[in-house]
Amino acid sequence: MNNKKLTEREANTYSPLSLAFLGDSVYDTLVREYLLRMANMPVAKLHSAKVKLVCAEFQSEAYGRLEEILSEKELSVLKRGRNATGNTVPKHADTAEYRRATAVESLFGYLFLIGSTERIYELFDRIIADADVSAEI
Repeated sequence: MNNKKLTEREANTYSPLSLAFLGDSVYDTLVREYLLRMANMPVAKLHSAKVKLVCAEFQSEAYGRLEEILSEKELSVLKRGRNATGNTVPKHADTAEYRRATAVESLFGYLFLIGSTERIYELFDRIIADADVSAEI
């Protein structure tokens, strides 16, 4: 496996949905790490809390929190993700929510590919800081 960071130009060659494919995993891992560090609890409870933080509705809300603090380049990636076609929308989310959630995942995938780990954590901290997570755990 090649762990080499990509340039922004190289990362931009991936489709927004491909970036979201990776970003979904990155975001999910951040949520799991966050919940585990917050409280030592049974796995079933951790899973229930995780589901609430990775759902399209929550990620769609995160889109709004991130929009105002992103660089021009990051905002461009976010918008490309939001405008990507080919999304199959799950029953529990509307199209707009799902597209904004895909946008957030695209951004996290992009940042991961270019090796911006510090920025990923910074953005994730902003998402979680503004959320009422205490009710989830």
